[in-house]
Amino acid sequence: MSTNKLSHKDSHRSLIKSTSVLSLGTLTSRVLGFARDVIVAKLLGTGFRADAFFVASKIPNLFRDLVGEGAMNAAVVPVLSEYKEKEDIKTFWGFANALFAWALIVLSVITILGIIAAPVIVRVIAPGFMADPEKLTLTINLTRFMFPYLVFIGLTAYSMGILFAFRSFVVSAFSPCLLNIAMIVAALIYSHTMQDPVLGLAVGVLIGGVLQLVAQWIPLTRMGMPCRRPGTLLHPGAVKIGKLLIPRMLGSGVYQLSILVDTFCASLSSIVGLGGISAIYYANRIIQAPMGIFGVAMASAVLPTLSGLFHRNEVDSLKRTIVFSLENIVFVMCPSTVFLVLFAEPIIRIFFERGEFALYSTMITSSALSYYAIGLLSFGGIKILVSVFYALQDTRTPALVAAFCLAINAALNFILMYPLKVGGIALASAIAGTADFLILFYILDKRLGGFKAELFRYFCKVFLASVISGVIVFALWQYLVFVHEVLRFAATGVVWICVYEAVCLAFRIEQARKIWSWIKKGGQE
Repeated sequence: MSTNKLSHKDSHRSLIKSTSVLSLGTLTSRVLGFARDVIVAKLLGTGFRADAFFVASKIPNLFRDLVGEGAMNAAVVPVLSEYKEKEDIKTFWGFANALFAWALIVLSVITILGIIAAPVIVRVIAPGFMADPEKLTLTINLTRFMFPYLVFIGLTAYSMGILFAFRSFVVSAFSPCLLNIAMIVAALIYSHTMQDPVLGLAVGVLIGGVLQLVAQWIPLTRMGMPCRRPGTLLHPGAVKIGKLLIPRMLGSGVYQLSILVDTFCASLSSIVGLGGISAIYYANRIIQAPMGIFGVAMASAVLPTLSGLFHRNEVDSLKRTIVFSLENIVFVMCPSTVFLVLFAEPIIRIFFERGEFALYSTMITSSALSYYAIGLLSFGGIKILVSVFYALQDTRTPALVAAFCLAINAALNFILMYPLKVGGIALASAIAGTADFLILFYILDKRLGGFKAELFRYFCKVFLASVISGVIVFALWQYLVFVHEVLRFAATGVVWICVYEAVCLAFRIEQARKIWSWIKKGGQE
């Protein structure tokens, strides 16, 4: 009995370590990403060039989730983990080669078709652009130029899937930094050498995609992965992934439709105002910070573990790991939600308000951010729950739930964007995301059972701690006086963390107790 408990503790400790590696890499990437966005905001603001670039870069990224990273989480990692558990290494590498061949074929075909159909795609996604021929033409040209990024980043995602199967996370965690570095360097160089800096950003995207792929291949070759033509494309593992991907692609397609609906509505400047697409982009960048640093990192780290537990039929351990993962998501996302709602305007002003990004840009972007933040906990929870379904090799259920929530999101978009403008689009996404999370949680609780009441009690304690911390720190913000607002904001953030930790300790929340114990030991295990 005690040995079993120790094994669970070791498993959770290993999961936290893996999450920490991914979180550190994501944090580094986000910091570089913010630096990149600050440069982009200064150069482009929320003007038509910014809107054109964000729509053009969004298009290949839609397909990236469909057949790249989304496919990796839905089918590639679970099936690779299964092969690694059951087959010898030679069979495993043969499977990996067949997988790469299929990925290269599919990604190349999509890229070619995307370049040809760019004028149609842009008109469908952003119909509001047709009122401005210069904006429409620029968006089409940028889309065509950046579409090959899909091939590089798609192959990068499949490489990451193989590394994840080996529980190797370091390179995958830090490689996104290369994209941000490439875009920053390109933007700075081209802003001085070219009349239109947006072209420099597009060049940086392609260079960053190549660098990320090369970074994944270095550890793969060291592991012994052979680079040769597969014996057959009809490998049983590749066929199994294809079958799992069909419902996943439908679900991803539904998710992408949700993004397209948001973009469609944000492009209607006569209703939501000018710069809607840019405001949505910048607000999303802030939201993706806690999401990527912890939510996506935890989901990526837990997927191979969940897959292994499922294949070994360790149901109790599977349930404990799900509860552990969701508790950690709640512990981080609840205070992040309160913080972002209360401090949306100063966050946007500090990070972005300079150059072309003026007061109007701050107002519309902070509005979107505060409404997006309402759904932050649900967005993070969905990442974990979807990973659970994928580990169970059930890609159908998340797809059906996503389809239902798409209808909610679309309806709310058209209802809320009239009174709330860009904020209404963000609020619609938050409400639809919350519905998605609750439905998935209900289905999973019915299927596995045993953790609904426990998690609800935990959520209530953490939510109350977050609200109390928020009220205290927001009141303090009104009286803090610093020479520079950046220092004032940094001091507020430090105080927030300390107050939240103290309140959570008073409420006897386990995660806070572990953090305090770790601090008292000087950061040692």
